[in-house]
Amino acid sequence: QVQLVESGGGLVQPGGSLRLSCAASGISFSINAMRWYRQAPGKERELVATITSGGNTGYTNSVKGRFTISRDNAKNTVYLQMNNLKPEDTAVYYCSNLAGSYWGQGTQVTVSS
Repeated sequence: QVQLVESGGGLVQPGGSLRLSCAASGISFSINAMRWYRQAPGKERELVATITSGGNTGYTNSVKGRFTISRDNAKNTVYLQMNNLKPEDTAVYYCSNLAGSYWGQGTQVTVSS
């Protein structure tokens, strides 16, 4: 049974940082590209960042230079380091495999003063 479990969300002031984690089980993690998505209230789910099995990364324009996706294959975990957070980053953040066949339950990130 495949499980993706996100953690690390919370309330942070503008300009602050958070590190999200997504622990995977039941899949061959090291050969899977992984993605972080987010969904803000009233908006469609948005792709935030992708990391391939080889460690290549890609980001949506609004987070370039502020967010960093990484992975630790020994821990079956993908991370999203988020710096210089803005109120518009407020959303539920989800991790997924590349095909979108597996999803975590999401973790809430709220950026507010």
